[in-house]
Amino acid sequence: MAYSSGMAGVLIGLALLAFWLFSLFDVMTTPEDEVRNVPKALWILVVILIPLLGGVVWIARGRPRAPRQAWPVPPGPGAPKGPDDDPDFLRDLDRRMRGDDVN
Repeated sequence: MAYSSGMAGVLIGLALLAFWLFSLFDVMTTPEDEVRNVPKALWILVVILIPLLGGVVWIARGRPRAPRQAWPVPPGPGAPKGPDDDPDFLRDLDRRMRGDDVN
C-alpha cells in the first residue's frame, strides 16, 4: 500500500498529459477560419507554453462552437399530439372496451 500515493500522482500526471495532447491536437486540426478570438498560431503557442490553463482557455474561448439545432417543431393543429388525441385510436379503444372487437 506504500505505492498508492505515488500511483495517484502518476495517474493525475497521465490525465494532464492526455488533456494537453488533446488540446494541442485539437488546435492543430481545427481549420483556421473556425478558430475564435485570436489567430490559430497564437492558440498553439498558448497551449504549448501554458499546458493546463492554455488547454482550458482554448476549449472555453477558442474552440469552434457546434451549430445548435432548433427545438423540434410541435405537430400542427391538424395532427394528433398523442394517442388520446387521435380519433381513430379512441374509436378503436371504445370498440374494444365494449367487446365489439371482431378478431
